[in-house]
Amino acid sequence: MRNILIIGAGRSASSLIKYLLEKSESENLHLTIGDLSLELAQRKTNGHKNATAIALDINNADQRQAEIQKADIVISMLPAHMHIEVAKDCITFKKHMVTASYISDAMQALDTQAKENGLVFMNEVGLDPGIDHMSAMKVLDEIREQGGHVILFESFCGGLVAPESDNNLWNYKFTWAPRNVVLAGQGGAAKFIQEGTYKYIPYNKLFRRTEFLEVEGYGRFEGYANRDSLKYRSVYRLDDALTVFRGTIRRVGYSKAWDMFVQLGMTDDTYVIDDSEHMSYRGFINLFLPYHPTDSVEIKLRHQLKIDQDDVMWDKLVELDLFNDEKKIGLKNATPAQALEKILTDSWTLQAHDKDMIVMYHKFGYEIKGERKQIDATMVCIGDDQTYTAMAKTVGLPVAMATLQILNGNIKTPGVQLPIKKEVYEPILKELEDYGVIFHEKQVQYKGYK
Repeated sequence: MRNILIIGAGRSASSLIKYLLEKSESENLHLTIGDLSLELAQRKTNGHKNATAIALDINNADQRQAEIQKADIVISMLPAHMHIEVAKDCITFKKHMVTASYISDAMQALDTQAKENGLVFMNEVGLDPGIDHMSAMKVLDEIREQGGHVILFESFCGGLVAPESDNNLWNYKFTWAPRNVVLAGQGGAAKFIQEGTYKYIPYNKLFRRTEFLEVEGYGRFEGYANRDSLKYRSVYRLDDALTVFRGTIRRVGYSKAWDMFVQLGMTDDTYVIDDSEHMSYRGFINLFLPYHPTDSVEIKLRHQLKIDQDDVMWDKLVELDLFNDEKKIGLKNATPAQALEKILTDSWTLQAHDKDMIVMYHKFGYEIKGERKQIDATMVCIGDDQTYTAMAKTVGLPVAMATLQILNGNIKTPGVQLPIKKEVYEPILKELEDYGVIFHEKQVQYKGYK
């Protein structure tokens, strides 16, 4: 049998493993699922005869190399910074490799060796990055094949809570890594180009500069700018496009409310709070407010943020139980961002019956025969349950599909790459439709920016 080594059995691996096990008989596959937690790996095999769970310590070079040698192809679902040792071993033992992560400089440096050995190192083939690349390139290629010239490209993606599970004032719950949500937008100004002019939004202004999006059947959303929208400009062949913008989707009102934490300094991750372990939620809030001999924490906060008592922003803060003097942060040497994450996790953790939702929205503006046109493409995917979430589906399924396409010789181009070639995106996008990941494209009036 053909052996696929999957390293990492976390949340994003559930749909990936299920897909490959369902194909294991017809495709003659055996899965070796390795994770630091043997119990987690065993749970993901679900007792299937074509799967073996192993405890795998990625830092144990002998064990790692032994398992890679036995594989026909390797899928790394590890955190991005941990791929590189696996990748080097794949070069040594001449194995193809697939990841859902952004291509790091270290990974890119292996491109020549991968090509010399005829190896496909497919990266960024999950959701975002991944499905966003494939669905965008499909439409961009179609426009160019018709003789069109792309002048505008905007792309938005967000992991949200499904409508039936949307029961808090923030219209939001954590569907993925909470830490990434708390730190979103930090590390430099957001950068994009609009109508031929470079634009920059500093972090302290990011959540007050939003764009509105309407998704048929699901209502209104907002999008705030990603940190570097121009990263893929040349990759998508958009160097002369007037507008290139990538953003994150949230429900309307989320960004304005989140900005309260930004302005107070609660998302700061650069220093630790003394005695954070014993600090109450109320004490944490009070850290960011001026001293007053008689005013309560609530009054000081309202004055600081200029919030009226009947403002829904106030209700959003109260809903998080921020003023509780009994609940403790319970984390030693926590940064403000870590303390905030702990508080939010109490309110925003998906419950057993909750479902998540992925929303993706692309806008393509182009000129053809002297006329300006626009195509909008939307995709909404709702999770089945807490194991087979929308996030797990949209991250894991394209990884699994790419793996099988490489194994079967349908994806042949060697080297470190993104899924932007037709040989990659066409079959994967087509098959994703069978799993409910469907893009709806419609021609709309070109809007642009005045």
